[in-house]
Amino acid sequence: MLIGNKNFEIGKRTYVMGILNVTPDSFSDGGKFNRLDHALFHAKELIDQGADIIDVGGESTRPNHVVVEADEELERVIPVITALHKEFDIPISVDTYKAVVAREAIMAGAHLINDVWGFKKDPDMARVAATLKVPCCLMHNREKAEYRDYLQDVIADLKESVEIALNSGVKPENIMLDPGIGFAKNYEQNLELMNHLELLKKLGYPVLLGTSRKSMIGNTLNLPPQERVEGTLATTVIGIMKGCDFIRVHDVQQNKRACLMTDAIVRN
Repeated sequence: MLIGNKNFEIGKRTYVMGILNVTPDSFSDGGKFNRLDHALFHAKELIDQGADIIDVGGESTRPNHVVVEADEELERVIPVITALHKEFDIPISVDTYKAVVAREAIMAGAHLINDVWGFKKDPDMARVAATLKVPCCLMHNREKAEYRDYLQDVIADLKESVEIALNSGVKPENIMLDPGIGFAKNYEQNLELMNHLELLKKLGYPVLLGTSRKSMIGNTLNLPPQERVEGTLATTVIGIMKGCDFIRVHDVQQNKRACLMTDAIVRN
């Protein structure tokens, strides 16, 4: 899978996407990196720790987050993406569900669209991805956590996202999938999906897992976001064993080491 000028050899090893939130209200690091100099410093930290991709987000997607208008989101992410593209030779992902933000971010130097609504929120998003010929990550999400057959419904929802992408002209080799842990799922459903991630892999696309510091871990361990590293590591290892190709995390160094060790065992 080609992201920017880097070839990601799916199946060879696990790749780490480092989270760079430039939002004032992110659940785990809100406001810490929403100044350009702070964002660049943290990006260098993530790269030095072994990140393969930097994921820039300008709107928090935590529960009860404040919805951000496109203009404000652009003001947050474009200067950071422009500077990252200039300073570092690393693929950049933009975490957005708005087509106008995605387009401007790609023009500024981003290489991957990471859409938490799987192309279902903004009808123009799939066309933007197809026109600009960039890879995209389609995450599972839905308006209400109501399911008739939970696991099969999740798979069906993801198939819908893939169809939207393909019908708009996105090439199959430019698609990856995300199970959407923590989105439109209760605690038990998150755990159940974690235990059946191989179902996503059967769809034939690379899988990205994003569990870092999430409430599923907090509810299990009864710990605040900053103390959920070990719990995140457990989900990373299980994810790799279930076939995940990318992991999206805050704590790159620890997760990178867990990936290397797990890869040595399961990918041989």
